[in-house]
Amino acid sequence: MHHLRYSGLGFEVQRTAFLAIVVADPLLGETLARVRALALPDWLVVSGALYNSVWNHLTGKPPGYGIKDVDLFYFDDADLSYEAEDAVICRAARHFEGLPLPVEVRNQARVHLWYPVKFGQECPRYASASESISYFASKTHAVGVRYDAGGHLELVAPFGLDDLFSFRITPNRVMDNRRTHEVKGERARECWPEISVVPW
Repeated sequence: MHHLRYSGLGFEVQRTAFLAIVVADPLLGETLARVRALALPDWLVVSGALYNSVWNHLTGKPPGYGIKDVDLFYFDDADLSYEAEDAVICRAARHFEGLPLPVEVRNQARVHLWYPVKFGQECPRYASASESISYFASKTHAVGVRYDAGGHLELVAPFGLDDLFSFRITPNRVMDNRRTHEVKGERARECWPEISVVPW
């Protein structure tokens, strides 16, 4: 049960462990350095690249195992047009050339415009990149990191880290995201059989 060594510990202990794992991961280290240089407003690297890297570290798997891409959120409500976001996506694609994983860039100020079309239900108009992750289908996945102005890595984890360190995918019922929770949970268990998925 060595992979559960941080399960049930206090948040500060878990936060320190989480950030140490992220910083030491070669894939994430390089990606975060490049994201910082891109200097997008209110940016956050979120989700799979983070929690999957922690699970890889704790189960002895190689960096990058089971990770499809890196999700990069930013928040800019000055121009909500598709064209403005697309310009940022194109600039980012050039900036991230040569990284081993693709970086998916999305402006969280625009999500409410396309979400109902794609998913068939309304989505709140977010006020920040941080707020958007509190609406993820699973609480376990709601993690983000960024560098603050002083160059220190900052963690955003609205539901804490115990689910993540307990290898437990817990639903977040703030929206009807049951299907996403179940699909992601099933995929995660294929890569990390130590995981349990809490039913919706």
